[in-house]
Amino acid sequence: MDAETIRTARLTLEPLAVRHAAEMAEVLGDPALHTFIGGSPETPGRLRDRYARLVAGPPPGREESWLNWVIHLDGPDRLVGHVQATVTRDHAAVAWVVGTRWQGRGIAGEAAVALVDWLRARGAAVVATIHPDHAASSAVARGAGLVPTGERVDGEVVWRYGGREPE
Repeated sequence: MDAETIRTARLTLEPLAVRHAAEMAEVLGDPALHTFIGGSPETPGRLRDRYARLVAGPPPGREESWLNWVIHLDGPDRLVGHVQATVTRDHAAVAWVVGTRWQGRGIAGEAAVALVDWLRARGAAVVATIHPDHAASSAVARGAGLVPTGERVDGEVVWRYGGREPE
């Protein structure tokens, strides 16, 4: 499975490229953003190196695909975050991150719905792991049709696609 451009009413999910690193370093630069996702802001150079590894894909022998997109907000014509899916034979594990300055505008929810729909149209079972105290990310997951399970991975709640009302 390869990442393709996905469009919504306000967003374009564009397959990740190394050239996105400088702008994304700014988007992801707020230390508060990393409270639930871990890590810390990266320099453009370190992010460029990481993006090069992501674009190259998993090492030989790993039976998975790494699909990554930047979230492009139409209108202001800028990047505001990213979504990703690690696709295995069993499922697609998804995640989303929107820069602090653009949170609270429904961007993560719109991007997550588009990503989940795209993956489901390709036959993937969709899962996510979310920190139990991350209410905003839980709301995004719920809006994308994911439901929490009793399972935990590294302290995070496993959510699985359970369907949602058509829009």
